[in-house]
Amino acid sequence: MAAATGSATDTAPRAIWHADIATGYERLLESTRALDQATQRFCDAPSASALDELKGDWRDAFFDWQRVRFVDFGPIDLDSRAWQFQFWPDSKNLVARKADYWLSDGRTATSEAIAGGSIAVQGFPALEYLLFDASLAGRGIKPSDAQACALLTAIAGHLAQEATEVNQEWQAFATFYKTTDTLTDTTIHAAMTGLEILVDRRLASPLGLRGTPQVNPYAADAWRSGVSLGTLRASIEGMKRYFAPGLRALLAERGLDELIAPLDEQLASTLAEIQALEKRERSLGEMLETQEGYADLQSLFIEASQLKQLINGRIAAALGVVTGFNSSDGD
Repeated sequence: MAAATGSATDTAPRAIWHADIATGYERLLESTRALDQATQRFCDAPSASALDELKGDWRDAFFDWQRVRFVDFGPIDLDSRAWQFQFWPDSKNLVARKADYWLSDGRTATSEAIAGGSIAVQGFPALEYLLFDASLAGRGIKPSDAQACALLTAIAGHLAQEATEVNQEWQAFATFYKTTDTLTDTTIHAAMTGLEILVDRRLASPLGLRGTPQVNPYAADAWRSGVSLGTLRASIEGMKRYFAPGLRALLAERGLDELIAPLDEQLASTLAEIQALEKRERSLGEMLETQEGYADLQSLFIEASQLKQLINGRIAAALGVVTGFNSSDGD
């Protein structure tokens, strides 16, 4: 790892980033614990209301994950942890295949067994499959079935444990993070990569603007639950809450105050665009079925692209941050 040199001018923005990201991880810990408890309550006494509550807790925790999803360094980078929270993209439908294996294997799933198994069945998408996938209902499999409940509680327990460890390790990462100059660029690169993935994969792929020129709702994350727009909103909210404050401080420190207002305005306009689409109560997949819906998603793509161009282009260039290869450049 880089030598911890540090300087007064760099420490303030990184101190803000560390504290803000810590808040995000703490929220993720709280919501995964609530999800774990809701899963156990549902399996102890299954009911329609308990299932609705469980689905709501899944959405809350999944959105909290989306808000810190851009952080791709530090504790989350150890042991494929990000993949353990969300195995995506899943072009081969491994989540369903691995979950079906556990449902039919005859063994009772435990958090320990899940932790030692495939990452495809360790995180939020596997829970989404068990809670929302129509094919399970068509085969007569209910979330309250013994095997399904065992798998639900095992995965939720694993997520809560991973969130606990990431939270603790991020706190322990504080001194090194705040005193290591190179981690300023690392943090900016993380946000840049997160925006590239959001625009070039999470939006462009379903719209048919990347790769095969054909709309594909299954290329979106959270298509089973129909909350793909919500995940996009949560990711932009995460940028606004956990990345933008430190970036503002860095811009002010470098004498680049003129870039702060454009940053705030573009974050606000991108969020407003997503929120307007959410109010129509149509999923991303449903919107892709009509010309009007597709046009609305194109408008969102333009807004998100402008945010990407501002941060990854104009702001990064002003800060001297060089764009390099990242995981969104290819499979």
